[in-house]
Amino acid sequence: MATKTETFLESFLKKDLPDIRAGDTIKVYQKIKDTPKKDKSSTGREDKERTQIFEGLVIARKHGKGITSTITVRKVILGIGVEKIFPIHSPTIEKIEIIKRARARRAKLYYLREAKGKRARLKKREFAKAIREEEAPEEVKKDEKTEPEPESKLETESESEK
Repeated sequence: MATKTETFLESFLKKDLPDIRAGDTIKVYQKIKDTPKKDKSSTGREDKERTQIFEGLVIARKHGKGITSTITVRKVILGIGVEKIFPIHSPTIEKIEIIKRARARRAKLYYLREAKGKRARLKKREFAKAIREEEAPEEVKKDEKTEPEPESKLETESESEK
């Protein structure tokens, strides 16, 4: 039975989030408020919003699937490692795109902080192929299997001669 707080917090959860795991390379689109520089000509303060993209490797996902769930994303800029912790259900996050998937044998990839060279690489997983299979309708898959293509030109020539 759901408590009042659980039902209240359920309305704030995002429904369109992809399945994010450790080892995924993702793009996080985050809304940032820009405050204008002090000018003599502009008297009023106009707050503008812009979208900032942070692309990196997910090294950890914490706190389950609730409102408090977070992901830690790491990228290397000019030889310096930068990590950001994003609350997944935050209203400042516009969307999250998964770019690549890698096979990770651990839930937390903190060892990548010190890893250099070959040790810092993860094995890739077929990600685009899995998406294409899910998107293709079942009718198209059935049509492809009904008519097999001939294996060689000799078979087609011998059949046409008969």
